[in-house]
Amino acid sequence: MLGALYQKIGQEGSNPLLHVGIGFRVILLGLLLFGFGLPMQVFGQENWNIFSRLERRVHNLEQKVLADSIRLSEYGKSTFYLYKYLNVSDSLGPQIHFSGYADAYFATYSDSVAGDYQKFPTSAPRSNQAGLNMLYFAGNYSSKRARANFGLHFGDIANSAWSEKYNMIQEANVGIALHNRLWVDAGFFRTHIGMESIQPRENICQSLAVTTYFEPYYLSGAKLSFQASDKLVLQLNAFNGFNTFVETNRNKALGASLVYYFNENTALTYNALYCDESPVTRALPQNRLYNDLYFVHRGKHLELGAEANYGFETNANLQDSTKNAFMYSFILACKLKLAKGRFGIYGRGEMFEDSNEILTGPVENQYHQLVGINLIGGTTGMEWRPIPNGCLRVEGRYLHTSDGEEIFYRHGNYYHYRLEGIVAMCVWF
Repeated sequence: MLGALYQKIGQEGSNPLLHVGIGFRVILLGLLLFGFGLPMQVFGQENWNIFSRLERRVHNLEQKVLADSIRLSEYGKSTFYLYKYLNVSDSLGPQIHFSGYADAYFATYSDSVAGDYQKFPTSAPRSNQAGLNMLYFAGNYSSKRARANFGLHFGDIANSAWSEKYNMIQEANVGIALHNRLWVDAGFFRTHIGMESIQPRENICQSLAVTTYFEPYYLSGAKLSFQASDKLVLQLNAFNGFNTFVETNRNKALGASLVYYFNENTALTYNALYCDESPVTRALPQNRLYNDLYFVHRGKHLELGAEANYGFETNANLQDSTKNAFMYSFILACKLKLAKGRFGIYGRGEMFEDSNEILTGPVENQYHQLVGINLIGGTTGMEWRPIPNGCLRVEGRYLHTSDGEEIFYRHGNYYHYRLEGIVAMCVWF
């Protein structure tokens, strides 16, 4: 009977316990009693302890079935990493869960580079060859008063875009409940900034927007989270720095987040991060404030994400180092889902303006002049999901920089555009 019940969960993604209720408990209890060959006098007063143990065993079986149904339903909720702010439900009692994820690709770029990876290397960074984006193993523990997460990753994303120190660790953190809705977590975190995740399976597109590339990928420190209601979550953060596990100077990065869930599929999030990443030897501080606002919706037939970013930094103007500098960017992505979500057509538009290299660092054009990166881009692709926890994607992308910013190189000439093509497939469990 349990085998049939698990099969029903896998087919429908529902929680059959909500439908069978007491009947399910009675049938399971009966099977257990019959299986042990207990006589009817087991129900007598002197043997009531045995009955209690059987009752607890039935309860544990119920909890296991319920937990598995929740995990199966989460396969379809991966886009946008939508639930990253919500506290894990404690209704099931202590839970331990292990998972894995593999993502392979073949990519080609019109840009020619001397090294192994393309400019803005994250997802599918190698040109004209097959590669492994990510092999990921994770585990999490959750209970009413404590929780913990760890994730180890290997592959091109880890090598091209991740920290040189603790390179295999994608996240490793622990949390304690100070109150029912107030948690403190500490350790290494995947970023909470931006609508796109470091894991391509959680995004509409296979590639990552240029904005995402320059936003923090990883952070180390502590978070204080308060779930004010079922719809509103507030968070205060303190990290070692902007996109670093290890401290690079004497300053810390301080942040705040607010997320409002209109419903289980739609959310609006605001993040702010304040820091000074300048070297300790620099006379004038470079105080940076990065603001990130994004809206996500995951509907039955349409997925939509929109993000806007604005940042400024003191004493960072390329023309006058005593003046402030500014940057901004926008992303708009959508996916139309067909055949009950098995097929999808998606697209993304992006714009990134950072004339004073607040985030981009030193970039030279064909004349070896320092230039910021100012570009627009368009991405389109198709997705096939033969199973809920796996997909195949075919994607094309075009990036175009402003005049005077010919940063792409091909066959001995510099260009201000790049063409990309990616075929990728992934499975997770």
